Amino acid sequence: MSDTGEAPAQASRPGAGVPRDTRVTPPGSTYRVQLRPGFTFADAAQQAGYLRALGIGALYASPVLDAVPGSTHGYDVVDPTRARPELGGEEGRRALARRLRGSGLGLVVDIVPNHMAVGAAHANPWWWDVLRRGRDSPYAGYFDIDWSRGRLLLPVLPEDSAESELRLEDGELRYYEHRFPIAPGTNGGSPQEVHARQHYELVGWRRGNTELNYRRFFDITGLAAVRVERPGVFEATHREVLRWVAEGEVTGLRVDHPDGLADPGGYLRSVREAAPGAWLVAEKILHPGEDLPQSWPVDGTTGYDALREIGGLFVDPAAEQFFTDLAGSPDYPEIELAARRLVTDGILAAEVRRIAALVTGTDPGAARAAIAEVMIAFPVYRSYLPEGAAHWAAAVELARDRRGDLADALDALDRQVRADPHGELATRLQQTSGMVVAKGTEDTTFYRYTRFVALNEVGGTPTEFGTTVEEFHDAAARREAAYPAAMTTLTTHDTKRSEDVRARLAVLSELPEEFAEAVHAWTARYPIDEPSLNLLAWQTLVGAWPIEPGRLRRYLVKAAREAKIRTTWTEQNEEFEHAIATWAERVVLDGELGVAEFVDRIKGPGWSNALGQKLIQLTAPGVPDVYQGTELWDLSLVDPDNRRPVDFALRRDILDRLVAGERPAIDDSGAAKLHVVRGALTLRRDRPELFRGYRRLLAEGPAAHHLVAFARNGLVTVATRLPVGLAAAGGWHETALPLPPGTWTDVLTGEPAHGNIAAMLGRYPVALLLRGGAR
Repeated sequence: MSDTGEAPAQASRPGAGVPRDTRVTPPGSTYRVQLRPGFTFADAAQQAGYLRALGIGALYASPVLDAVPGSTHGYDVVDPTRARPELGGEEGRRALARRLRGSGLGLVVDIVPNHMAVGAAHANPWWWDVLRRGRDSPYAGYFDIDWSRGRLLLPVLPEDSAESELRLEDGELRYYEHRFPIAPGTNGGSPQEVHARQHYELVGWRRGNTELNYRRFFDITGLAAVRVERPGVFEATHREVLRWVAEGEVTGLRVDHPDGLADPGGYLRSVREAAPGAWLVAEKILHPGEDLPQSWPVDGTTGYDALREIGGLFVDPAAEQFFTDLAGSPDYPEIELAARRLVTDGILAAEVRRIAALVTGTDPGAARAAIAEVMIAFPVYRSYLPEGAAHWAAAVELARDRRGDLADALDALDRQVRADPHGELATRLQQTSGMVVAKGTEDTTFYRYTRFVALNEVGGTPTEFGTTVEEFHDAAARREAAYPAAMTTLTTHDTKRSEDVRARLAVLSELPEEFAEAVHAWTARYPIDEPSLNLLAWQTLVGAWPIEPGRLRRYLVKAAREAKIRTTWTEQNEEFEHAIATWAERVVLDGELGVAEFVDRIKGPGWSNALGQKLIQLTAPGVPDVYQGTELWDLSLVDPDNRRPVDFALRRDILDRLVAGERPAIDDSGAAKLHVVRGALTLRRDRPELFRGYRRLLAEGPAAHHLVAFARNGLVTVATRLPVGLAAAGGWHETALPLPPGTWTDVLTGEPAHGNIAAMLGRYPVALLLRGGAR
């Protein structure tokens, strides 16, 4: 199978040519919850009434299939044939579905087709059988294993010499907490002798990095790739979830990491054919200017493109040079190139070697270098040949420019891929290019290039300093025309920092000189001996303040390991990490440092930005997602920080007051944000016809550039941008917004609106205008 575009060439709409039995009805909005042993199906069910009152259309759940015991995220699935027992099992899942349906809510489930967890081998029955029976296992073809390389390598040892520490216990091979089966008829003798007879070989992680013979998820050896491109494997791994869809208990599917699949388009067509009435979105990260392949029968992406477009509105591009100077004028292309090469030459060396072995007519060493160079040069996460031929050509051309000495090898690679774009070489190279981009750019460069970290987000482009109002409007209009049911988001379980942290950091772009002075003064007192981490740390401290020392320490240690400059996940520099921990404790507890006072100055404008970007997301084209807890101020950092428990009781109390008519002040409680969320989402639920069409509205007057406004179908959204500059200029003065015909009432204040911005935004920095005022 390959992603060749089975839809007719003339198709211009998503999924054209794919039969549909039912019209897809997307939810009005979604609310993402992170299920875990401490927040189960029953706990989620208890929030149904709250979500209904908030205006949510569907609960959007993290993976619900059986996962590694104790998993706090669920992406490490071990058994796709049953609902996770730790969450309440099948009975709990069905009870949740009934509760949601009774409350008028849908259920969107996150599915993980690319991989399964194998690190705890005993927990995965399919993997356990493969280890026990080798190629004779009926599940041997379920996993992407290169059996031509001999025994299945399992990199679980610190060094190969640790084999001496193996032991036999209860009919199994053991290495500390790791358990492995013994093939029939292979027992007898020492643990090492038994080990030598198995279908697998336990090896050190360094050898695994270069010789691994099963495809994994990125560089995580505990997650083995699954071959869902095979019909039998697709049926076995999706049977249970598709049953839930068929029975009406699941109304939408979110597909995790389609870029890792052999044939993303073919896979998504299979899902659409099996679940024709389900809302279907793919976690596809689009670079600016990149579009979804037209042959994908999906309703859109999970919204990182919208995050970039909306968040960038609140960043002042005039500050770019100030932050470049503060960061020491880093060269982004050079940093990204080095980070991606680190991935191809080290972290994913085994994958590069396996792909290079498929190249014919050239030296193996040159083939490996050519493969690496092309993947390093990719302008997007992956191409979808032959649809993505332009991206493939651009990568090859850039590789030629950088490595003229590899011209012959690159030509051979290019010819072979173009000759058979559905073949194993082209397929494996495309699967792996996304891994190189994600690990090299998102998970390394974004922690090294810390000039202005509000831009360092999944799907973001840190070199593009903000989004113009025109760019935003163009993108919103395109989404309404092409993918009106795409998900939009501001925070996810994968974002590097929450929407409210980014909103506060955006204020720094309006105060670049003051922030630079503060950073120099703070660094003089508490320096971190690594410049990029030092700048990241001060931005993080300001963006997430107030923050406990432990949270800051854990975040900075993770950031340092991801950057791979002074410490890494596999080779930890204990002295440096101890210094980071000490730094976090000292700066948070130093009341004379002045961080709290600085944050007090920017907190108000940060709230303005947060309300503005939230209202825009909730009312612009697309299906908005609210990540758990972010209906109030949320200053979370990257996972696992963003999986902390949510205080739903507090949120219910505030919501009750809003339902009773309270119009809250903008303060530390965050009630104003919940007010905005409820106001927009209840309209989405009760009057969906309002959220059709899209028309940009242009303000007139001296402060017009501080306003973003657009009209839907009887609804107008108004938001303030760059609030510090607005205040410095003396406010709105005579700025006005010509409104479409009719009488208008602000849903948030209950007051009539006539177009005078100073009056319209006198209470809140945002307004949601409803024609006629009747809800």
